[in-house]
Order: sequence, then C-alpha cells, then structure tokens
Amino acid sequence: MSKNEVYELSHVAFVVLGLISEESSNGKKIDEKIEKRGMRDWTSIGKSSIYGVLKKLEKDGLVKSWIEELDNRMIRVYDITPFGFDVLKRKVKLILHNYYGRNDEDFYVAYSMFPLLSKEEQIKAFTDSLKKIKDHKKLLQKMLKDNKNYPTNVIGLFKHPLMILQTDLEFLEWVIEEISKDNKIA
Repeated sequence: MSKNEVYELSHVAFVVLGLISEESSNGKKIDEKIEKRGMRDWTSIGKSSIYGVLKKLEKDGLVKSWIEELDNRMIRVYDITPFGFDVLKRKVKLILHNYYGRNDEDFYVAYSMFPLLSKEEQIKAFTDSLKKIKDHKKLLQKMLKDNKNYPTNVIGLFKHPLMILQTDLEFLEWVIEEISKDNKIA
C-alpha cells in the first residue's frame, strides 16, 4: 500500500492497532487487554477476529511481527510501524473532530486513544466537535419549535436527541477544561 493512500481501518482493526500502539503484543495479550478493560461490553470485537486482523494489518504494513519464545513455545509478537501510527493517529483525529452526539463505538475507541494527539490537537478536535454539536442542537430546537403541534411520539423524536446532545456538550466542555488544566492524561 502506498503511503499516500488513505487507509480505512475497520472497527476491529482500529481497536487492535490501538492496543498494539500501547506496547508490542501477541494475539493472546491483545485478547487479555480487551477482556480486562471490558471492551466487549462497549465495542464489537470477537475473539476470533483478532488473528485475522493482525494478519491483514501486517500485510498492509501497519504492524510488523517477529517470533519470540515464551514459556517454551514460540509466539508471534506485533508492533506498530510508523505508517500504522500515522493511520491510527489520523483515524483518532478524524473521529474526534467529527463527533456530534451519536452513541458510536468508534468514538469510545478514539476517545480512549486521544493521548496520541498533542494537547493542541486534542483541544482542536474536541472544540470542533463541540461546535458541531451546538449547531446540531440549534437545528433540532428549530425543528422542535416548527413541529410543536405534533403528538408526543413525534415531539419525542426531537426531545430525546436534544437531551442527549446537552449531555454530550457538558461532557466535551469538561474534557476540554481538563485538558486545558494539564490534568494527568495517560
């Protein structure tokens, strides 16, 4: 794959590449991290999908691997390449810039990886999302006002997302404030 091409990561590849970016890992260690962090509760990743994704990531040049001996058996260990890191960072940045109040598992994965970005990139990404949410909220408020004579089941289609967006606004404002205060970010 040419370095100039935009590489699209599937959700599972996004999760796996992000975990490898933390430290060189084998498939079993990646699965253990997923279990330990309860990631199967908030992301779509199965046990069997990890190994196929690792092979594809290596074939595409996002990770490299080597064989090591561990407990008298040979295991394949994976590490992220500079190209893989660029792809991962680009994906994190894109998702965080474009978040606007959806319950999206890719957002949760990207949020867990936002320390890959510089402080300035973090603030910019979350500020951009904050603006998008505010714009989306204004649009929904106008639609609600224009449709105020509809029955409850229709009005609720505007009220529910408005309430969720308000929570997302408060959350992103908190995140930006915490980043700005230089609070510890792992």
